[in-house]
Amino acid sequence: MKKTALFLLLPCTLSFLPALVFPNKAQTQAQTQAQIETETQRKISPEMEIDVGIVQRFGDEAGDRLTLSSTEGDTLTVKFQDGNGQLKTENVSNIVLEIAPKSVESPLLQEWIVLSDVATFETAENSALEWQEKGIEVEVVQPGRWQVWAKRETYNTPILRRMLLENLQERGETNPYLQSEVLNTVPIVSFVINGFRYNRSNLEITSNKNLIRVKEKDNTILFGGSLRVQPNSYGNFTLVNEVPIEVYLRGVVPHEIGPNAPYNSVEAQTVIARTYALRNLRRFQADNYELCATVHCQVYKGLTGTVANADRAIQATRGLVLTHNDELVDALYSAHTGGVTAQFEDIWDGKPRPYLRARIDGANPQWNLAQQPLNNEANFRRFISSKQGFNGTESPVFRWNRQSSIAQLTEDLNKYLEKTKHPLAGIKKILRMAVTERSPSGRILLFTIETDRGVVELQKTEARSAFGPPRSTLFYIDPILDASGNLTGYKFIGGGFGHGVGLNQYGSYTLANLGWKYDRILQFYYPGTVLQQLREGIVFYPES
Repeated sequence: MKKTALFLLLPCTLSFLPALVFPNKAQTQAQTQAQIETETQRKISPEMEIDVGIVQRFGDEAGDRLTLSSTEGDTLTVKFQDGNGQLKTENVSNIVLEIAPKSVESPLLQEWIVLSDVATFETAENSALEWQEKGIEVEVVQPGRWQVWAKRETYNTPILRRMLLENLQERGETNPYLQSEVLNTVPIVSFVINGFRYNRSNLEITSNKNLIRVKEKDNTILFGGSLRVQPNSYGNFTLVNEVPIEVYLRGVVPHEIGPNAPYNSVEAQTVIARTYALRNLRRFQADNYELCATVHCQVYKGLTGTVANADRAIQATRGLVLTHNDELVDALYSAHTGGVTAQFEDIWDGKPRPYLRARIDGANPQWNLAQQPLNNEANFRRFISSKQGFNGTESPVFRWNRQSSIAQLTEDLNKYLEKTKHPLAGIKKILRMAVTERSPSGRILLFTIETDRGVVELQKTEARSAFGPPRSTLFYIDPILDASGNLTGYKFIGGGFGHGVGLNQYGSYTLANLGWKYDRILQFYYPGTVLQQLREGIVFYPES
């Protein structure tokens, strides 16, 4: 497809409001340069460090507070710039970070164009590629849901943003919109050291033992490595943990696979968690860090709650990653597949991954997916009623049956439509719902909802995002009728928990208990892949 640079060549000689506040152009350039230098200097090895946003929206609320403290017999070293721009270093046992409002001399504009708003990073990244094909410079961000923005550094004045939006509308694009807010105050990080109060946007915190406690509200977590506070893309701040990859895994593996998982499944999870982290270091490029600490990446709880079995598996598999053609695999995994793994494209938009296939999730499968594909509704319902011959059948999320009233479903849908700026937001009642299209693995590809304001179509995982009951997209619905035959709600009957692509965590328990080693478990869920030691030359992620 021929690319056009139409949007990139718009003149920037006019401006009637100040430019974007967070971050400003100088900050963005400095962050970009620092990131380039870091990537250039980073040695690809098990000792490499990664940047994890452990508190992503510090300052979302005026009362936000973080207490950082050293461990016994140690101190914190805090570095920041003084009023003259000189580096200042202070040694303390603890420091309390608070959010203070800072008045501005004249109103400031925080503004950007949202091109896409989706549930997952994978679909957002594919959407970003499509916008790039149309000649628009973009960035992937996560202010709540994942979004694609017109790149703020390129479209850096109000007139440029409005010209871009008008051009898009003239071309028939209906989803993009302008997000604007005029600010009279901006948040700043405030703290006291030796009786002096400082207000800063950036600071670095280290300790001699590379151990720092972080208390947020009533929750205290111990982190290895160092910390830094920095501005993000949304007008507040992020607390970032710079930590070696193998130390990071100590805070991921036991919380993802479970502290009592069979050892062979723990080893499989360790390899996948390491591979996933390294392949996904680009997720928060717009915010100048790499991963988050939540289910939007991998659950990471520092060195609080480490488990001996997981530590043993991390050491035993040190540096091992899963590859395909010398590239890190897209190491996706979920709690439970519901008895059938999904293809990548069943859940997200983007190119198929040859090692992420639809297959019956059982050591000795009793269902022939080729002869009885699950895009046939009758086949699908029989499959969901099947309870034997699958991995992880002992799990409470293997099969589930949940229901909701029309009133609650309408409320759920309205929240979703408002959040995504959908033109039908504000419906009064759902009239009918139906699964319109499935993939051969049974996953919903299109879910249709008739409302008093029109028809809403939800694609793939959006069908799960819009409503409370579904635990996966592997479900069917049945109407609930009152004595007079009136529709009062729907039953959601399905299986699995999560997207169902790649490793089934509960399913790996079954295989491990059958005596399967971690490499065999990985081959089952990622067929055609190769285990390798992390080394120079392995591609983390293919450039588009």
